[in-house]
Amino acid sequence: MIQIRTMTAEDVPLGMRLKGQARFNQTEADWRRFLHLEPDGCFVAELDGEPIGTVTNCVFGSVGWIAMLLVDERVRGRGIGTRLTEHALAYLDARGVRCVRLDATPRGRPIYEKLGFVAEYRLARWEGSASGGGLHQGVRPVTPEQLDALYQLDRDVTGTQRRRLIERLYEEQPEAMCVVTTDDGLAGYLTSRDGSNAAQIGPGVALSDAAGRALGDAAIERCAGQAVFVDVPTDNGPAMQWAESKGL
Repeated sequence: MIQIRTMTAEDVPLGMRLKGQARFNQTEADWRRFLHLEPDGCFVAELDGEPIGTVTNCVFGSVGWIAMLLVDERVRGRGIGTRLTEHALAYLDARGVRCVRLDATPRGRPIYEKLGFVAEYRLARWEGSASGGGLHQGVRPVTPEQLDALYQLDRDVTGTQRRRLIERLYEEQPEAMCVVTTDDGLAGYLTSRDGSNAAQIGPGVALSDAAGRALGDAAIERCAGQAVFVDVPTDNGPAMQWAESKGL
């Protein structure tokens, strides 16, 4: 029998085992971040008392985000992923969100489509080895005094209140978050974080191609010598061209 319960920090090793099967890039810090952001919205599926699946939620104002839908490879194909997704949707519905979003892998996409999800845009994952590139005009580490403006910029561009997520990322690695400023204020920001397979560049936004390239170059510089992942919407031509120009 399948039962679903709330995830706790004791389940982090389970999450790490399942993400390893799926070859995801998350670390223990990522799982603990999910639990910090939505302690009542992360769940574990059990089959006859054995933990065999996970899903996480996060609420950003009126937007709910589902992530880390993972099912042990030994028991896939039994509807466990669908049950977890339905449970996540019920949680978000109770929280009153108006829109639910997620990143779908090829394996997960059929589950989500059966539940009424439709594709909004496609992401391309660029990966490779980061190399140094010198100084980057106008790029500086973010200061605490700039954070409110950074949160507002992110909300203006994405239409989503992601303040809690960005705050947490800044608390974890303040040196990784950089900004570009102009006479009119912030023109963009970008951060990066450690991953189990590669450093993950993002999230970030930029108001101009020049700001985006400068921030991306600075992130590549910071990750020099490491494998890196960068996820880019395929309709963002300048960002796709930048990733290709970096040899990713």
